[in-house]
Amino acid sequence: MATQRAWAVAARYVLVLVAIVIALVPIVWMATLAFKPVAEWTTATADLTWLPKNPTIGNFEYIFTGQTKEVIVTLEGTALRPVLASLVIASLGTLVAVAVGTLGAYGVSRFAVGGNLPLSVLQLRLFPPMAVMIPVMMMWSYLALVDTFWGLALIYGIVTLPFAFWLMKTFFDEVPREIEEAALVEGCSPWRVFYRVTLPMVKAPLATTVLFVFILNWSDYLVALLLTRKDWVTIPVYMSQLNIAMTGEMYGAKAALGLIAAIPPVVLGIIIQKHLVRGLTFGALKQ
Repeated sequence: MATQRAWAVAARYVLVLVAIVIALVPIVWMATLAFKPVAEWTTATADLTWLPKNPTIGNFEYIFTGQTKEVIVTLEGTALRPVLASLVIASLGTLVAVAVGTLGAYGVSRFAVGGNLPLSVLQLRLFPPMAVMIPVMMMWSYLALVDTFWGLALIYGIVTLPFAFWLMKTFFDEVPREIEEAALVEGCSPWRVFYRVTLPMVKAPLATTVLFVFILNWSDYLVALLLTRKDWVTIPVYMSQLNIAMTGEMYGAKAALGLIAAIPPVVLGIIIQKHLVRGLTFGALKQ
């Protein structure tokens, strides 16, 4: 019996290790590719190896300056503006979704307002984005919101609102009503109860929701592709344009930009990591 248990534990660890390796292989490959010179990733001459033989930061210089000492066609636009555009738009879109979703979720959870509002919010995610993007493009064009940071941030907030709403509603449902009722008896107004009592209790779940929604907005490609032209192109759209006719896809430059694009979500996750575990398991032990 003990032997079978030991084998089961060993098999479990092996499966976990295999899963970790599978998850890390693309990340490691991207990280090493970002520091390889052109000759090591050009399809015609590349001798594929895991580690760069002649490490260089030329790929980073290329995407941020448009030029490098190596022989690559000069870029017409650098990655600096797309990086800043992604930061501004994803942050504003996350703020809109989380702020509106939190207030709406609290109202539905505590006061049962809105009637079929929860299902109406859910309908925003029942259709694939392409099914609604044509009318959205027409409306945004009429309102002069195409290729503007507030136009893209607004649509990001609308698209990710259902996630924020339903996540926060679940968390608010787990907060005991008796605590809020006691605060009301002590003379607190409903707004003060929400701001000073309930919201601090869901601080960890709120941090989890912010990270989840930010990642969705940060990694979006389709909406940004359709609603941007030149001024507010985001990282995914800019990355898709990194190619030249002579050498095809610019893998080194794309890997360098991908490595940079991974930094904000990782940094945000580190900042709020102390809240993540509690936020992901909030209410899990409730009887």
